Amino acid sequence: MHLSLACHSPEEDGVKADVIMVFQFSSAEQRAVRKKKIHSILNQNIRNTRALSINASSVQVNAMSSSTGKLTVEACCGKRVVPLIVNRIMSGEIAAKAAWPWQASLQRNNVHQCGATLISNTWLITAAHCFKNNVNPRQWTVSFGTTINPPLMKRNIKRIVVHEKYHSPEREYDIAVVQFSPRVTFTDDIRRVCLPEASASFQPNSTVYITGFGALFYGGESQNNLREARLKIISDDVCKQPHVYGSDIKFGMFCAGYLEGIYDACRGDSGGPLVIKDLKDTWYLIGIVSWGDNCGQKNKPGVYTNVAYYRNWIASKTGL
Repeated sequence: MHLSLACHSPEEDGVKADVIMVFQFSSAEQRAVRKKKIHSILNQNIRNTRALSINASSVQVNAMSSSTGKLTVEACCGKRVVPLIVNRIMSGEIAAKAAWPWQASLQRNNVHQCGATLISNTWLITAAHCFKNNVNPRQWTVSFGTTINPPLMKRNIKRIVVHEKYHSPEREYDIAVVQFSPRVTFTDDIRRVCLPEASASFQPNSTVYITGFGALFYGGESQNNLREARLKIISDDVCKQPHVYGSDIKFGMFCAGYLEGIYDACRGDSGGPLVIKDLKDTWYLIGIVSWGDNCGQKNKPGVYTNVAYYRNWIASKTGL
């Protein structure tokens, strides 16, 4: 019996894949026989791969302890250990522990202001408008976990990088990256999300998920418990209709939610993640909570910063 999990990372001449395979053998089986079986299974998997051409000569097989394997898995982006059970953040469900391990809370003077998303062990991504009144990193902290109080872990903010072209109250370029210190160690509860390629696009009506500590109704207060909701991507053609947002939808923005209202991001969710799952159960950050008219209002869905649109900018500031 064997189980496997792969982490992929782009390189200059292709994609590097770290594949962790877990085998169960009889204790009486000889080491040489085990090794032969492992290579046979691996070569069979390579031959059965249709999506990518794999250079078999580049494959290296190394034994590792279960603890090392666990650390390797935890370093993968976009992986979570909690099964996906989400109903419909305004009126959303309370999230289970470790359900969204990349979610963070940005706090000024220890008060929650915005959501953020973990993209490495030292970097977060969030909305630029979260810092329109204060960009002094010494007044900001970040916490992780599904509750603000008590937090699972807290870190000091080292640097805040707001997009150079963002100018409040305009809504374009609503993106910022935040560096914190010291770095975090990835666990089941704290993991990074994957970032999409700059060329990535996502189809209207695709199912996406939003999480945050925001208010449950317009004018309400932020919540102590993380909440989750399932939304749909809304096409630009629909979102740009006069009775929706018309010409207010600019480049680098997209809409998600329901035109009927009810389920939406709200005050305190700003800067938080909108994520999508691929066929291999890997989660990607595709949107950042940016703006909208009120919360859950009919014909006024949430508007999100398009992460793929700003992918090269993110790389230029973080090296990721």
